[in-house]
Amino acid sequence: MRTTLTALSTVRPTRRLAVSGLTALGAAGIAATALTGTAHAAAPDAAGPASHQAATTAQHLTTQADHAAKTAKTTKTTKDSGKDSGKSGAKAKYADNLDGWIREARAVMAKHDIPGSYDGIKRNIIRESTGDPNAVNDWDINAQKGIPSKGLLQVIQPTFDQYHVKGTPDDLTDPVANIVAACNYAADRYGSMDNVDSAY
Repeated sequence: MRTTLTALSTVRPTRRLAVSGLTALGAAGIAATALTGTAHAAAPDAAGPASHQAATTAQHLTTQADHAAKTAKTTKTTKDSGKDSGKSGAKAKYADNLDGWIREARAVMAKHDIPGSYDGIKRNIIRESTGDPNAVNDWDINAQKGIPSKGLLQVIQPTFDQYHVKGTPDDLTDPVANIVAACNYAADRYGSMDNVDSAY
């Protein structure tokens, strides 16, 4: 009986060490600790209950260690995958509506240091086209000259060609390209689209 108690007291500290040291030691360290503890615990009475309990404990800890190692590997892979997708420059998703177009345009503008707040851009869009990317002005002086203003911010083709920003579609009525070119023009002429309150 005394031998069994001694063996059990030897096993308990080993289990505490292995469980509390799970993160510090890693899977391989835990397995080694568990097996070492089993060998020491089994020495006094290899055929007794303490030996069986120590072996069961070691097997349980080894299983936990394997599980911890797999979890750590999966977590690392997931994190690495996230880093890779960030490096690859995966394009952010924007809604195909006025809000999404403005947000996407502002992301492009930020890369090119073109000023313009969300509210300033939206305010001018609503005044110029009521948010219709296919709006065309067919009555003003530009239209009479054969170069009608088009798109969300009613830009004429020569202005679009001059202020178009690479990375956006080369299409006057593309919502994002129209916003970015118009804001680029407004920044050059007025300091920012935020400073525009009427036809520009």
